[in-house]
Amino acid sequence: MLSFCFFLSSQAIFIRHLAADLHPFEIVFFRNVFGIAFLMPLLWQVGLAAMRITRYKMYALATLFAATGPFFWYWSVAMMPMADMIALTFLSPVFSSIVAIFLFREGFDPRRLGAIAVGFIGAMIILRPGIAVISAPAWIALIATFCIASGALTLRALSRTDSSDVIVLWTAAFAVPISAVPAAFVWTGPALESIGWLVGVALAAMLAQISWVRSLAAAPVSAVMPFNFAKLPIAAFFGFVFFAEEPDHYTWIGAAVIFAATLYIGQYEARAAQARRALSDAD
Repeated sequence: MLSFCFFLSSQAIFIRHLAADLHPFEIVFFRNVFGIAFLMPLLWQVGLAAMRITRYKMYALATLFAATGPFFWYWSVAMMPMADMIALTFLSPVFSSIVAIFLFREGFDPRRLGAIAVGFIGAMIILRPGIAVISAPAWIALIATFCIASGALTLRALSRTDSSDVIVLWTAAFAVPISAVPAAFVWTGPALESIGWLVGVALAAMLAQISWVRSLAAAPVSAVMPFNFAKLPIAAFFGFVFFAEEPDHYTWIGAAVIFAATLYIGQYEARAAQARRALSDAD
């Protein structure tokens, strides 16, 4: 999980350097192209025979979220302080709970709804509506977080029938043509010196995804999620060293409130899943 936090925050450094010459939509496209190249050894290991899928609608939905999330995320990274952007990503489990209620028909549990409310209070502390105007980059970051959270739910649904390797390969393959469409409208083409930065973005994204999946496979969510808070000090450090950014105390307070809510949601979901498994075993 700490590796995930490091690689996720590292992407922001590459994106900031690239955004001076390339539109974020182009950066996402090249990230997907190079990401596919990095995944070729995995395809060789899995084999073409194992790549057959049947749940096309669910894959389409997962790919839609997986492709649109980075567009908004990279866009916000290019325009707002790193620590603020990372702090808002802590809302992802909160959004996941909301989507799970409406999309997957999960119940309106009062404790879950209370944690969701607390999470949004934390977001309001960071954004401070009424005291400061909520900026366009902040709205974009919130949209990105919602897309990423929704994508995580669809991927979780797919994981019940398909292996994680197959899911990663298909969503990555579908993301290339989808990301090519908006990139075509802002296309300028990367300079030769930008290729290395683009490779760095793709490599950091791939390593972050691998670290995330392996952390969740190695231990319960409630055990690893506390370390997810390391994203904020890592991003704050990178922002200070590379871009002379200093997050204010509202960012730290709001992030702590959001993280407390998401940690509770994670533990609640883990207990609920354990109860469902116990009930299934009893049947």
